[in-house]
Amino acid sequence: MSVKTERIANLLVREISDILQNEIYDEDIRFVTITFCKVDTDLSLAQVYCTVLNSAKKDKCINDLNAAKGFIKTELAKRKLEIRKIPDLRFIYDDSIEYGSNIEKIINKINDER
Repeated sequence: MSVKTERIANLLVREISDILQNEIYDEDIRFVTITFCKVDTDLSLAQVYCTVLNSAKKDKCINDLNAAKGFIKTELAKRKLEIRKIPDLRFIYDDSIEYGSNIEKIINKINDER
């Protein structure tokens, strides 16, 4: 990632997190954590990776976030960011935390067997 796309990705993570915390009133969406954002080089698409507090509702939360992306883009545009055009948002569930916790469980199990 270039410096410009990385800077914009970090800005989007911060601003989308703030919008989800302060502007969205759906209780399921409010407890979503934005972990990472990947912006295309032409700045047309931003893939926003997120985790959910209640993993049983992760599919519903991702669907609700993708349904609310128009509202989120509008709120981003109101904030007068350093971006000429707000990229299209695509919300994706980030399973890296679950993957890391599974690896940790396996390592702990191996250490306990020794």
